[in-house]
Amino acid sequence: MAVPKKKTSKSRRNMRRSHDHLASIGTAECSNCGLPKLPHHICQSCGHYNGRQVLKTKKEAPTD
Repeated sequence: MAVPKKKTSKSRRNMRRSHDHLASIGTAECSNCGLPKLPHHICQSCGHYNGRQVLKTKKEAPTD
C-alpha cells in the first residue's frame, strides 16, 4: 500500500477541498403567481408547473 512520504500541508489540503463545498440551491420564480419556488418543482402556492395546472390547490378544490 502506498504511503505518503511527507505530510500534506494545510494549504495544499484546503486548496484540494475548495470545490467540495455544497452549492446553495437557488430559487426560481413561478411563471403563474411570481412567488419563489425550487427549480424543476411544482409551485406549492398555485400548483402550476411548466406553464400548466398540475395540482389542485385547497382554494380550487371543490367543497362538497
